[in-house]
This record gives sequence, C-alpha cells and structure tokens, in this order.
Amino acid sequence: MGLWTIGSATGLLDPRILSAPWTVVTTTGELIADGRLQSNLLTSTQRAVVGLGLGIILGTVLALASGLSRWGEALLDGPIQIKRAIPALALLPLLILWLGIGETMKITTITLGVFVPIYLHTHNGLRAIDSRYVELAQTVGLSRTEFIRKVVLPGALPGFLLGLRFAVTGAWLSLVVVEQINATSGIGYMMELARTYGQTDVIIVGLVLYGILGLLSDGTVRLIQRRALSWRRTLAD
Repeated sequence: MGLWTIGSATGLLDPRILSAPWTVVTTTGELIADGRLQSNLLTSTQRAVVGLGLGIILGTVLALASGLSRWGEALLDGPIQIKRAIPALALLPLLILWLGIGETMKITTITLGVFVPIYLHTHNGLRAIDSRYVELAQTVGLSRTEFIRKVVLPGALPGFLLGLRFAVTGAWLSLVVVEQINATSGIGYMMELARTYGQTDVIIVGLVLYGILGLLSDGTVRLIQRRALSWRRTLAD
C-alpha cells in the first residue's frame, strides 16, 4: 500500500496501468452512489450462496453414503477422487456446451468446485470416528437413527466444518471466473466491463470486494466452528 501510494503520488505509476489509491476510493463512492456496486454485489452473492448450498448438500450426502457403507465407498469414492484431480474450472468448456452460458452453468460450476472439499473432509471425519464409540453404541443398543445423531454427526462435524472453510473460498474463486464469461451482472461482469474500457480503478474495487467477501465468509465459518466445537479443547483455547 505504501509503495502504491508513493508511486502514484510521485507519478512513477502510470494511472493507465494502476490507478491511485485515492482514485479507487473515489470510484468506490461513485459506484455506491449510483447503486451499481450494491446491485452487482447482490447478484454475485446470490450465485455464490445458491452454488455453495447445493455443493454442501451434494458433498454431505455423498460423504454419508460413502462413509457409512462399504458399498457406498466402493461406488462413490473412486469417481469423486477422479473428479478431485480435475479442477471444476477445467470443465467449463463442457458445461458451456451442455448448459449454455446462463445462470445454470454458473451455479453448476460453483457447485462442482464446492462439493469436493465438503465430501473429502466430511468423509475423513466419519472414517476417523473412534471405534470405541461405535462399540459403546452397540453395547447400549442405540438404534440406527440414534447412532447417526449421537455418534456419527458429532464425529463428522469437525471435518465438515473444515471442508466448509475450503468450500466458501472455492465458491468465490469459481464465481470470479464464471462471471467473466458473458455475464450481464455481478462483480466479475463489472470487472470485465472495466477491462474493456481500461478502468483499472473499477477492477481494483472488484478485487478488493472479492477479498473482503472471502475474508468475511471464512471468518463466519470459523466463528461457527468455534461455537459448534466448544467442547473440544485445542491449542487455540
């Protein structure tokens, strides 16, 4: 920030290459005043939330099916590990051919980028449940429903929340890319339009906004993690 400010103030930084910090602040005020920033932010947030929600459901269901059944693991884990090796963004050409360039393609891309970390960490959490708890549940005669509620879900929760932290970041990363593909609204669209007109100040506003959204999302999940896992003592306590 210091070098950026000094470079801009002394004229060493060409404003066509990188706008000055005060120009970015002024531009932010203008975008807020005419409502463009709020409108694009709302659109981007809706896409990220829908894609994240679908990814969480898909990843959790697959993790439960794979983690609680040997047959489920045999059927599901291999294909998901293959999917893990293929970045969701690498599927964009196929998704565009299959789904077009509308909202369905954008949300599907985000979902595909989100469900893998949820699956991996939840599945790992399930597999890491201490076998003594399972034996204790069998000894006291817990039903299948009680076993899932009292043993499986608390055991998988740390892994699920860790996966959620990766997932929220992945949702914003995927959003950055898909919103620059023929979108007509959203932060990515705003940045792509600014690139066309050489408005580096608007591009920086978009980048800062993505960074703030990622930080706030991660902070929210960490807060939930701290509250939900308050029973577990760690080095951070």
